[in-house]
Amino acid sequence: MSDLRKIIIDGREVEVEGALTLIQACEQVGVEVPRFCYHERLSIAGNCRMCLVEVQPGPPKPAASCAMQVRDMRPFPDGSPPQVSTNSPMVKKAREGVMEFLLINHPLDCPICDQGGECDLQDQAIAYGVDFSRFREPKRAVEDLDLGPLVETHMTRCISCTRCVRFTTEVAGIEQMGQTGRGEDSEITSYLGETLDSNLQGNIIDLCPVGALVSRPYAFTARPWELSKTESIDVMDALGSNIRVDTKGREVMRILPRNHDGVNEEWISDKTRFVYDGLRKQRLDRPYVRENGKLRPASWPEALSAAAAAMKDKKIAGLIGDLAPVEGAFALRQLVEGLGGKVECRTDNARLPVGNRAGYVGNVAVEEIDSAKEIILIGANPRDEAPVLNARIRKAWIKGATVKVIGQAVDLTYDYEHLGTGRDALARARAGDEAIVIVGQGALREADGLAVLAAAQALSGRMLVLHTAAARVGAMDVGAVTDGGLATAIDGAEVIFNLGADEVEIDPGVFVIYQGSHGDRGAHRADVILPSAAYTEENAVFVNTEGRPQLAMRAGFPPGEAKENWAILRALSAELDATLPYDSLAQLRQKLVAEVPHLAQIDEVPENTDEPLPKEPLGNAEFRTAITDFYLTNPIARASELMAELSANAKARRDKAIAAE
Repeated sequence: MSDLRKIIIDGREVEVEGALTLIQACEQVGVEVPRFCYHERLSIAGNCRMCLVEVQPGPPKPAASCAMQVRDMRPFPDGSPPQVSTNSPMVKKAREGVMEFLLINHPLDCPICDQGGECDLQDQAIAYGVDFSRFREPKRAVEDLDLGPLVETHMTRCISCTRCVRFTTEVAGIEQMGQTGRGEDSEITSYLGETLDSNLQGNIIDLCPVGALVSRPYAFTARPWELSKTESIDVMDALGSNIRVDTKGREVMRILPRNHDGVNEEWISDKTRFVYDGLRKQRLDRPYVRENGKLRPASWPEALSAAAAAMKDKKIAGLIGDLAPVEGAFALRQLVEGLGGKVECRTDNARLPVGNRAGYVGNVAVEEIDSAKEIILIGANPRDEAPVLNARIRKAWIKGATVKVIGQAVDLTYDYEHLGTGRDALARARAGDEAIVIVGQGALREADGLAVLAAAQALSGRMLVLHTAAARVGAMDVGAVTDGGLATAIDGAEVIFNLGADEVEIDPGVFVIYQGSHGDRGAHRADVILPSAAYTEENAVFVNTEGRPQLAMRAGFPPGEAKENWAILRALSAELDATLPYDSLAQLRQKLVAEVPHLAQIDEVPENTDEPLPKEPLGNAEFRTAITDFYLTNPIARASELMAELSANAKARRDKAIAAE
C-alpha cells in the first residue's frame, strides 16, 4: 500500500513515499546531500551530522536528513506541504561547522594517503571546509589495528562513521569490530585485537569515506587518475559479480565492485577483489611442445601443427574448465564434435540434466532470496561457494526468514535448523510452496545426483542450483555435454583437448592438448600447451548461476604470445581442414545466438519452464560440500601469493590450539 506525501524540496513540490528518509527523498529528485555515515545498505547511525538540512515548519535548527522520515514532517498550519532546504544559509553554516569539527583531529595526510583522489572527506572539504581552524590543540593520535593481510589501517584518520562496524556485523555476520570509549577517547577497534575472519572483509575498504581503511596489497602502487577502468564480470565463483578492473599499462592494479541490485548489490568477495596478483604469476605466455618427455618452447605454427597432427583420425574428447568463456566452450564443441568427438563441461562429475535448463539452473532469480520466507540449503556451503549470495541469505534471515540446512553443519553467519547430513534427511524434509531450495554442487556429485535434484525440485516449486564454476551454466547452454557424463566422454579417447580444466586427472598414455592461461595441473600433464587469455584479457560472455548472461570486457592484453580462446580454436580448425565458420568474435556470436537465442538477452534472467525431473530412488551417502579451501579453487587463485597466505591463515584459525582445562 503506497503512502505518498507531498513535500517541497528546494522549492520543487514532489510526491514521495512516506517511509523514505529525507536523504532518500532528496536523492530521488536529484538533489545530492553530503554524508559520511549514511549508507543505503546499512542501518542508520545518524552520527556524522554532515547531512543536515533545514525543515519547515519545525524548530529553528537543522535536522539530520538520514534519520528523519518524510512521514515525520508536518504540513504548515494553512495545510501547505512541508519544506526541506538543502542549501539555505543555516544549512551551509551547520555543515561548515560539522566539517570544522571533523578536521580538528584529522591529520594532514592527503599527499601520502592512498585514498587521495577518491576520498569523500577531501571532496566535501572543498565544498564546506574553511582555510583556517579555530582549534590550536594538538591532534589526537590512535594506534593502528592489525586486521590481517587485506585491510591496512590508519586509525588516526578515522572519523567514527562506524560504516565498517555496521558492515561487518550486519552484512558479513562477524562480530570482531566495534567502538569503545567516549568523546575524544572513542575509537574503532577489533575485539581482543583479532584479525577479521570473513571472506567479505575487503568491502570495508570501499565503505570507508576517509583513508582509515585502505587496501594493503594495492597500497602505494597507483593513483586513481592513472588507471584505465573497465567494467567486467567476476569468474571466481558462479554468482557473476559485476566488477571494475583498474589497469595501469598491461597490469591489473586492483578490482572493485560495481553496483548491480540483481546480482551482487555492491559487495564482492575477498577472492574476487584480491586475486589479481595471480594474473601475473605462473602465466603461460608462449606455446610449448613435449619432446623426449620434456616441454620445450615452440612457435605458434609448430604447436598448432603438432596439435593438429595428434588429433587427425583419432578418437577425441574435449574438456571445458571452470573459467572458460561461453565463446570458447562453443568453439571447442563445434570443433571436437565436427571431428566425431565428445565434449564435457561437468568435469567434477556433477549430475546436471542435459537439455533441461530448469534442472541445471533452477527457476529462481538471486534477487528473490531477499524476500524469501523459507530457504532450504542442500549440500551447499554458500559462505565458501558464493560469499555474496550468503550475505543475501543472511539479509533474508535478518528480515525473519527461516533457514534449514541438509548437509554438513558449518558456520554460515546466521542461525539455521540442521535437518541432517544424509539422503534420509532430504527424504524426510518438508517445505512450504514458497520456500526457495538451493542445491549445491556437493549434493550432485555422487551417483544419485539426479535423484537428489529431483527430490529438491519436488520439495518446492522454486529451486536454485548453486554452481561453483563460472563457466558451467554457459557451457551447459551451448550443449558442451555428453550423455553419460565425464566417464563416457573420455572413455577410449586417444586425444584430450583440455580447455582449462585443471581439476581433472587424465590417465597416462592419452595425448593431452592444454589450452589455458596458467601453468597449473593441466599444463603439467600436457603434451602441447596453447597459451590463452585470462578472464580480464578478452571480451567474453559468462552465464551466472541463476542463468543470467553477462558481458566481461577486456581490461588488458594477454602476456607474450598468448591469444584469445576462440581465436586459438579457430586457428587450430584451419590446420585440421575443418575450418570453423567465423573469422571474428562478432561472427562467432551471431552463430552462437542463432543456436542459443537466450544468450542474446544480456543481463536478463530467462524464464525456465522445462519438464520436472523424473523421480529416482535416493542413495544413502552423506552430503559433502563442494569446496574445501575457499581461497585456492582455480588456477588464478593458486598462482596468487596472497591467496596462499589467506588459505594458510584460515587453516591456522581452524586448527587453533585449545588450552587444557
